[in-house]
Amino acid sequence: MPEIETNGVETYYERRGSGPQVVFVHGAILDHSQWDPQVEALAEDYEVITYDVRGHGRTGGSPVGTYSVGLFAADLRALVDALDLDRPVVCGLSMGGCIAQVYAAAHPGEISGLVLADTFAPELGGRGEWVQRSLLLRATVPFVRLVGYERVERALVWLQRRLHGARVGGDYERVEALRASGPKLTTAEFAKVVRAVAAFHETTVDLAAIAAPTLVLYGEHEPPFVRRHAATFAAGIPNVEVREVPDAGHASNLDNPEFFTAELGAFLDGVRA
Repeated sequence: MPEIETNGVETYYERRGSGPQVVFVHGAILDHSQWDPQVEALAEDYEVITYDVRGHGRTGGSPVGTYSVGLFAADLRALVDALDLDRPVVCGLSMGGCIAQVYAAAHPGEISGLVLADTFAPELGGRGEWVQRSLLLRATVPFVRLVGYERVERALVWLQRRLHGARVGGDYERVEALRASGPKLTTAEFAKVVRAVAAFHETTVDLAAIAAPTLVLYGEHEPPFVRRHAATFAAGIPNVEVREVPDAGHASNLDNPEFFTAELGAFLDGVRA
């Protein structure tokens, strides 16, 4: 297995193709295989790097007691350095988008482009958003210890669909299939990852510092607070395009891979040009 030491952990990664470099950062409780549709489509023209974020997949856990999005972003920078990448485009989805924006704002000269998919900025848009992004996430931990994160997440998807419509979760069965095919998180790692995402609103990110061209993608059937953050990115990032992915929920790269990959490919071609 290809592994490399990054910031104190042995990080699993995959590297395919040749050309300008693109690093993909997956969402929470998934792994690098989330990006398989995009890797297959882009590897002929680009060097594509996927990896498993600390706590996930073949990278697995670490003895660090508390995780944060800032720690994950430091891991990403260490991966870029260890693989000797030259100003790659960084593409992150959901939690991966949180990681990508922290990295891009902290190191604006080290990327040539940024893609933020189905994600959100730190700022909270009111009490309702705080309940969804922080309170509910933290509340899952004791239930996960009792019945496992698969059952708890199914309950959360059911709740989101009751609140926001049947299509808000997108093709959740495909997400479940990806999780079933890869290594499972331990309960301890799940708790650290979830608490890191739940505390993201405590992170400071200067969106105006992101100098690279940026593409924001979000699913047509996203939860309302995620759609709201597309406008946050549009207002805060200097050089940004925003695209809605039709017929897609919160994993838009899987729900409508053809549209998502076409928009991503066009953006990458523009950055390369």
